[in-house]
Amino acid sequence: MLRIEEFVFNSFQVNTYLVRNEKGDCLVIDPAFYSPEEISSFDRYISSAGLTIIGQVNTHCHVDHVLGVKHMQTAYSCPLRAHPDESGLLNNAPVMGEVYGLKVEPVSGIDQAIDDEDSIAIGEDSLIALLVPGHSPGSLSFYSPEAGFVVTGDALFHGSIGRTDLPGGDYDTLISSIRNRLLTLPPETTVYPGHGDPSTIGEEALNNPFLTMA
Repeated sequence: MLRIEEFVFNSFQVNTYLVRNEKGDCLVIDPAFYSPEEISSFDRYISSAGLTIIGQVNTHCHVDHVLGVKHMQTAYSCPLRAHPDESGLLNNAPVMGEVYGLKVEPVSGIDQAIDDEDSIAIGEDSLIALLVPGHSPGSLSFYSPEAGFVVTGDALFHGSIGRTDLPGGDYDTLISSIRNRLLTLPPETTVYPGHGDPSTIGEEALNNPFLTMA
């Protein structure tokens, strides 16, 4: 059975997730550590917990979610995996970083594409990739039916949804994605968002003001 652990990194308070199996194989979702102190803290945890990192995946490629990608590539030999429609955002990350006073090393591109319904293996376990565009063109969520959780990136938050005023965002597309791809999951499914606290699909279906409006 998969377990999930949450770490909060950088000034945008991004949730980076470690999804691990019982053998200690570990997938990193949205590596967002930025400062030397954050990078060192992450590396120490991986070592002290006896984890073996087997890969990294990104829900999307806005600058705040890709700050640790380069370190994952160089220190852990992990190719960047994301939806191909995120390439434009990834290429623009250094420019957006300058806007926020962040030095972002260019990443050569998405190494391995993830498409809708792809299976992401973690040993004998796996996550299912769900395409949920709207916050960005190729936003993905990662769902574990067996463990009963979904990592939603910046598509769905506790009591809110992702912003859609950035390039590539579209409000109607995001609402449709959430309704058709996420709210159809079992209501007890735990939602792990890209920022903020966890929730459940049932809680958001009943009480999220963006989803209960007529």
